[in-house]
Amino acid sequence: MIKSRKVNDIVTVRTLSGLLGVLAIIGLLAAPGGPATAAGSGSDSKPSISSTDKDYVRAEKRIDEGDYQAAISLLTAVAERHPDNADVFNLLGYSNRKLENYDVALTHYERALSLDPKHRGAHEYLGELYLNTGQIEKAEAQLEKLDALCFFGCPEHRALRIKIIEYKQRQAALPTTQSTAN
Repeated sequence: MIKSRKVNDIVTVRTLSGLLGVLAIIGLLAAPGGPATAAGSGSDSKPSISSTDKDYVRAEKRIDEGDYQAAISLLTAVAERHPDNADVFNLLGYSNRKLENYDVALTHYERALSLDPKHRGAHEYLGELYLNTGQIEKAEAQLEKLDALCFFGCPEHRALRIKIIEYKQRQAALPTTQSTAN
Protein backbone atom coordinates (compact mmCIF):
# COMPACT_ATOMS: atom_id res chain seq x y z
CA MET A 1 0.00 0.00 0.00
CA ILE A 2 2.82 2.45 0.89
CA LYS A 3 4.70 1.56 -2.30
CA SER A 4 1.54 2.12 -4.35
CA ARG A 5 0.98 5.53 -2.73
CA LYS A 6 4.57 6.59 -3.57
CA VAL A 7 4.08 5.57 -7.19
CA ASN A 8 0.82 7.53 -7.32
CA ASP A 9 2.56 10.57 -5.81
CA ILE A 10 5.35 10.36 -8.41
CA VAL A 11 2.81 10.04 -11.24
CA THR A 12 0.87 13.02 -9.86
CA VAL A 13 4.01 15.16 -9.63
CA ARG A 14 5.03 14.23 -13.19
CA THR A 15 1.53 14.95 -14.46
CA LEU A 16 1.47 18.31 -12.72
CA SER A 17 4.94 19.15 -14.04
CA GLY A 18 3.82 18.36 -17.57
CA LEU A 19 0.66 20.40 -17.13
CA LEU A 20 2.64 23.36 -15.82
CA GLY A 21 4.94 23.12 -18.82
CA VAL A 22 1.96 23.18 -21.20
CA LEU A 23 0.44 26.13 -19.33
CA ALA A 24 3.75 28.00 -19.54
CA ILE A 25 3.85 27.49 -23.30
CA ILE A 26 0.24 28.63 -23.64
CA GLY A 27 1.03 31.69 -21.54
CA LEU A 28 4.02 32.48 -23.73
CA LEU A 29 1.95 32.20 -26.88
CA ALA A 30 -0.93 34.26 -25.46
CA ALA A 31 1.23 36.96 -23.90
CA PRO A 32 1.59 40.21 -25.78
CA GLY A 33 4.90 40.06 -27.56
CA GLY A 34 4.65 42.76 -30.15
CA PRO A 35 7.27 45.35 -30.86
CA ALA A 36 6.22 47.70 -28.10
CA THR A 37 6.73 44.96 -25.53
CA ALA A 38 10.29 44.14 -26.52
CA ALA A 39 11.23 47.67 -27.48
CA GLY A 40 11.51 48.89 -23.93
CA SER A 41 13.29 45.84 -22.66
CA GLY A 42 16.69 47.33 -22.17
CA SER A 43 18.95 46.56 -19.27
CA ASP A 44 18.24 49.40 -16.88
CA SER A 45 15.24 50.75 -15.03
CA LYS A 46 15.33 54.40 -16.09
CA PRO A 47 11.96 55.89 -17.08
CA SER A 48 10.85 54.81 -20.51
CA ILE A 49 10.93 57.36 -23.30
CA SER A 50 7.34 56.34 -24.04
CA SER A 51 6.29 58.24 -20.93
CA THR A 52 8.03 61.45 -22.03
CA ASP A 53 7.90 61.73 -25.84
CA LYS A 54 4.58 61.89 -27.71
CA ASP A 55 6.18 61.11 -31.08
CA TYR A 56 7.62 57.92 -29.63
CA VAL A 57 4.16 56.90 -28.41
CA ARG A 58 2.73 57.67 -31.85
CA ALA A 59 5.51 55.64 -33.48
CA GLU A 60 4.68 52.63 -31.29
CA LYS A 61 1.06 52.94 -32.37
CA ARG A 62 2.07 53.10 -36.05
CA ILE A 63 4.20 49.99 -35.57
CA ASP A 64 1.31 48.15 -33.94
CA GLU A 65 -0.80 49.13 -36.98
CA GLY A 66 1.90 47.92 -39.40
CA ASP A 67 2.63 51.42 -40.73
CA TYR A 68 6.39 51.11 -40.50
CA GLN A 69 7.21 53.99 -42.84
CA ALA A 70 5.24 56.44 -40.67
CA ALA A 71 6.93 54.98 -37.58
CA ILE A 72 10.35 55.56 -39.15
CA SER A 73 9.51 59.21 -39.82
CA LEU A 74 8.39 59.74 -36.23
CA LEU A 75 11.31 57.79 -34.74
CA THR A 76 13.85 59.68 -36.83
CA ALA A 77 12.64 62.91 -35.23
CA VAL A 78 12.73 61.28 -31.79
CA ALA A 79 16.30 60.06 -32.42
CA GLU A 80 17.38 63.64 -33.12
CA ARG A 81 16.04 64.69 -29.72
CA HIS A 82 17.24 61.56 -27.90
CA PRO A 83 20.41 60.38 -29.67
CA ASP A 84 21.44 58.30 -26.67
CA ASN A 85 18.25 56.25 -26.30
CA ALA A 86 18.67 52.60 -27.26
CA ASP A 87 14.90 51.98 -27.40
CA VAL A 88 14.52 54.51 -30.23
CA PHE A 89 17.22 52.87 -32.33
CA ASN A 90 15.84 49.43 -31.56
CA LEU A 91 12.45 50.45 -32.94
CA LEU A 92 14.08 52.11 -35.94
CA GLY A 93 15.79 48.79 -36.59
CA TYR A 94 12.55 46.88 -36.13
CA SER A 95 10.60 49.14 -38.51
CA ASN A 96 13.29 48.97 -41.17
CA ARG A 97 13.57 45.20 -40.82
CA LYS A 98 9.83 44.87 -41.35
CA LEU A 99 10.24 46.87 -44.59
CA GLU A 100 13.15 44.56 -45.53
CA ASN A 101 15.67 47.41 -45.29
CA TYR A 102 18.08 44.98 -43.68
CA ASP A 103 21.29 47.04 -43.94
CA VAL A 104 19.60 50.07 -42.39
CA ALA A 105 18.02 47.89 -39.69
CA LEU A 106 21.40 46.39 -38.85
CA THR A 107 22.89 49.86 -38.42
CA HIS A 108 20.12 50.81 -35.99
CA TYR A 109 20.40 47.60 -33.96
CA GLU A 110 24.16 48.07 -33.73
CA ARG A 111 23.59 51.63 -32.53
CA ALA A 112 21.09 50.46 -29.91
CA LEU A 113 23.54 47.85 -28.65
CA SER A 114 26.42 50.33 -28.59
CA LEU A 115 24.27 52.54 -26.35
CA ASP A 116 23.03 49.63 -24.22
CA PRO A 117 24.92 46.33 -24.71
CA LYS A 118 22.38 44.57 -22.48
CA HIS A 119 19.29 45.69 -24.41
CA ARG A 120 17.36 42.44 -24.61
CA GLY A 121 14.91 43.71 -27.25
CA ALA A 122 17.74 44.72 -29.58
CA HIS A 123 19.43 41.34 -29.19
CA GLU A 124 16.17 39.56 -29.96
CA TYR A 125 15.40 41.66 -33.02
CA LEU A 126 18.97 41.49 -34.29
CA GLY A 127 18.70 37.71 -34.05
CA GLU A 128 15.49 37.87 -36.08
CA LEU A 129 17.23 40.04 -38.68
CA TYR A 130 19.92 37.39 -38.99
CA LEU A 131 17.23 34.76 -39.53
CA ASN A 132 15.63 36.97 -42.21
CA THR A 133 18.98 37.08 -43.99
CA GLY A 134 19.79 33.38 -43.57
CA GLN A 135 22.56 33.83 -40.99
CA ILE A 136 21.53 31.18 -38.47
CA GLU A 137 24.90 31.12 -36.68
CA LYS A 138 24.67 34.84 -35.93
CA ALA A 139 21.06 34.44 -34.77
CA GLU A 140 22.17 31.68 -32.42
CA ALA A 141 24.95 33.94 -31.12
CA GLN A 142 22.31 36.54 -30.21
CA LEU A 143 20.34 33.79 -28.44
CA GLU A 144 23.47 32.94 -26.44
CA LYS A 145 23.84 36.60 -25.46
CA LEU A 146 20.22 36.65 -24.34
CA ASP A 147 20.82 33.46 -22.39
CA ALA A 148 23.58 35.24 -20.48
CA LEU A 149 21.43 38.35 -19.92
CA CYS A 150 18.29 36.48 -18.86
CA PHE A 151 19.37 34.48 -15.83
CA PHE A 152 15.91 32.98 -15.23
CA GLY A 153 14.75 33.38 -18.81
CA CYS A 154 12.92 36.30 -20.38
CA PRO A 155 10.36 36.85 -23.14
CA GLU A 156 13.02 38.00 -25.61
CA HIS A 157 15.03 34.80 -25.16
CA ARG A 158 11.93 32.61 -25.51
CA ALA A 159 10.73 34.49 -28.60
CA LEU A 160 14.07 34.25 -30.40
CA ARG A 161 14.48 30.60 -29.43
CA ILE A 162 11.07 29.84 -30.95
CA LYS A 163 11.94 31.78 -34.13
CA ILE A 164 15.19 29.84 -34.47
CA ILE A 165 13.39 26.51 -34.01
CA GLU A 166 10.81 27.51 -36.63
CA TYR A 167 13.57 28.63 -38.99
CA LYS A 168 15.36 25.30 -38.64
CA GLN A 169 12.12 23.40 -39.21
CA ARG A 170 11.42 25.39 -42.39
CA GLN A 171 14.97 24.76 -43.61
CA ALA A 172 14.67 21.04 -42.89
CA ALA A 173 11.41 20.90 -44.88
CA LEU A 174 13.02 22.41 -47.98
CA PRO A 175 13.94 19.99 -50.74
CA THR A 176 17.65 19.38 -50.92
CA THR A 177 19.08 21.01 -54.02
CA GLN A 178 22.47 22.24 -55.08
CA SER A 179 21.59 25.80 -53.93
CA THR A 180 20.35 24.78 -50.47
CA ALA A 181 23.17 22.29 -49.92
CA ASN A 182 25.82 25.01 -50.18
